[in-house]
Amino acid sequence: MEPNYFRKLQSLRKEYGYSYQKMAEMLNVSKGYYWQLENRQRTLKYVMAVKIAMIFKTKPDKIFFDEFSSSD
Repeated sequence: MEPNYFRKLQSLRKEYGYSYQKMAEMLNVSKGYYWQLENRQRTLKYVMAVKIAMIFKTKPDKIFFDEFSSSD
């Protein structure tokens, strides 16, 4: 089963009108690094998940935890 948070992350980025480049700048990473996160090419670390959640003014669980809580 494909993790849902990748689609949710992409959806939030587009909803806020952010490009890959803008997200990368706000996270202080390269555009390629951010693209890899969103496209499942790189492992998402906890610290990065917190930074991403802060950009979208939410908690990491709101973006990244759904797939685990729905599998019970």
